[in-house]
Amino acid sequence: MILEQRVMLEAGAMIAAGPLLGLDGGGDRSPVLVLPGFTGSDASTAVLRYYVRTWGYWAHGWRAGANLGPTTKTLAAVRHRLLGVHARHGRKVTLIGQSAGGTYARHLAREAPDLVRQVITLGSPIQIQAGDRSSVSSLSRRLEHRFDPEFNTMADHQRGLLPVPSTSIYSRSDGVVRWHVCLDVVDSLHENVEVLGTHSGMALNPAALHVIADRLRQPEGQWRPFSPPPLTRGFYPTPAGWDAARAT
Repeated sequence: MILEQRVMLEAGAMIAAGPLLGLDGGGDRSPVLVLPGFTGSDASTAVLRYYVRTWGYWAHGWRAGANLGPTTKTLAAVRHRLLGVHARHGRKVTLIGQSAGGTYARHLAREAPDLVRQVITLGSPIQIQAGDRSSVSSLSRRLEHRFDPEFNTMADHQRGLLPVPSTSIYSRSDGVVRWHVCLDVVDSLHENVEVLGTHSGMALNPAALHVIADRLRQPEGQWRPFSPPPLTRGFYPTPAGWDAARAT
C-alpha cells in the first residue's frame, strides 16, 4: 500500500499531460459507461469521464452510489443502466471498469454481448481465485455474505473467452491487487497493456488514459491490439500473457 502513495504523482502527471491528452479527440459520439472500483462512486471516475467527453464520446456514470461489491441489487442496477444507455443512443456501449468495476463490465459483456462494443478494465482482478488476497480483502470478506452467489460461482477465466474485444490495463507495481490476477488471455480480440503506476490512480494515469482514448477511437468492428507511438513506448513495458497454470 506504500506504493499507492504515488497516486499524487499520477495526478500531477495527468495535469501536465493535459494538452497532449486533448489531442486524443475525434470521437464518433458512441456511448461509454464507466463503472467505479470497490467502495468508489461516480465521483471517483469523474476525471476519466471528463476526458472521454472531451474526446468526443457520450460518457455515462453508473448512478448506483458507492460500489459495495457484486450484490444482486448492484448487478441488477448496472444491467438496467447498460440497457438504458444502449436504448438512449441506439448503439453498442463501451464498458470501462476500474478495479472491481471491471469484473462487473465483463459480467455484463457475457450476459449481453449484443449491447457491448468492447470492455476496458483498469487494474481489475479478472482472474482472482480462492486464496488470492488484496489490500481490501478484509473488508470484502465482511460484505461477501451480501454478494450475488451466481457471480462468485466460478473465476472469470473458467467462463471462457469474453465474447467482445477487451483490453486489460494493469501495473506490476499495483499496491492493491497482485498484477498477475489482472491478466487476460491474449489473442486477436483480447489484450493486456502494462503501464507504470498505482492501482488507485489508474483512471488518472496519462499512459492509461491514452490507451483508453486509442481503444475508443477504433471503428466499430475493426478492433486491433494497442500499439504505442514510438516516442511513448518507454511508458508501456512489454505486457505479460495470461498464466494458464493458474487455472489448474
